[in-house]
Amino acid sequence: MKVIFLQDVRGKGNRGEIKNVSDGYAQNFLIKQGKAKAATASAMSQLKGQQKAEAKREEEERQEAESVKKVLEDHNTIVQLAAKAGTDGRLFGSIPSKQIAQALDKQYGIKLDKRKIELREPIKVMGFVNVPVKLHQDVTARIRVHISEK
Repeated sequence: MKVIFLQDVRGKGNRGEIKNVSDGYAQNFLIKQGKAKAATASAMSQLKGQQKAEAKREEEERQEAESVKKVLEDHNTIVQLAAKAGTDGRLFGSIPSKQIAQALDKQYGIKLDKRKIELREPIKVMGFVNVPVKLHQDVTARIRVHISEK
């Protein structure tokens, strides 16, 4: 029996896949549990429509990420932060990704989730630092951050 998986089933199939499984397994487990539905002609066309809508939404998200990347990587976009530092240029504390995201929102009005900022470790030195940001699975940008002394 051909079924369309509505959710991931370990070892059998992933969401949106169409596979052939035994009749008993399909009727007694997959369909009964709501993990799959029978692959009728109407269900197949509905699945194709959902896949097209999802692909369109994904492309819109990627386009939006590209536009944000252009703004972030502009030469005039430099996030300014001030922190207490010693005489050797090392900060007393550190600058985490949350502080960078807040400064970016305050200075340029760009709301960015702190988890998208890929700092391996918090910034502990003064000066200019290039910070990578993963805006989308295909789009990565770099923010220029300038840390000065308070």
